[in-house]
This record gives sequence, C-alpha cells and structure tokens, in this order.
Amino acid sequence: QVQLVESGGGLVQAGGSLRLSCAASGRTSIAYAMGWFRQAPGKEREFVAAINWTGGSTSYADSVKDRFTVSRGNAKNTMYLQMNSLKPDDTAIYYCAATLTRISDLSGSYPYWGQGTQVTVSS
Repeated sequence: QVQLVESGGGLVQAGGSLRLSCAASGRTSIAYAMGWFRQAPGKEREFVAAINWTGGSTSYADSVKDRFTVSRGNAKNTMYLQMNSLKPDDTAIYYCAATLTRISDLSGSYPYWGQGTQVTVSS
C-alpha cells in the first residue's frame, strides 16, 4: 500500500504561481510512477501531469503544458507540481496519484490516491 498526502494548495490571483507537494509513505521502496489530476466543480476528474520513477519521463495535459512542471524529490517519495501563470480555469481540487505501472494519463491506471488539495485562482 502507498499512502499519499498533498499540500500547497491555496488562493492565488490570476497570473500567480503555486507549488503543490505530494508525500508518499508506506511501500515506498518499490518503484512507482506518480501523477496529478484535478477536478473542478461539476466536471469530471482530468489528467494534469505525470512522472515516472526516475523522473526522466514526464507527460502533461495540453491545457497546462509550458505552464506547469512536475518533478520528484531526490528520495523519490515526494512529487511536486510547480504551477505558473495560473488562470481561473485552473481552479480545482488537485489530487496526487501513484501506480506501480508506467506513467499514464488515465485515472483508472492509478490505484493509490491522496485526499486532494484545493487550488483557487481569482480573476
């Protein structure tokens, strides 16, 4: 089992930046890919970004490409999402997820999820 806890959400003005963190615990000795998803009110959960175990492979949704950067800490059990040039459309609950398989943009590929952290971007 892998437990995930997100942090770093908050309220920011459009054009601002936030950095989300996701800390993993439990079976962290195994290799796993991690991803960020988000869900806005009244909308389905959508893929944001993902990174493999080594950090050498990443994937982004078109809507965040060139604005968001996903990375992993040196100990591999922490994942970050640097969000720049934030827009009101980025307002959502952001979830961290982990999978024992390769990175994926499909939420069904991730068996482990955090509780989420709220990001609100004001116009």
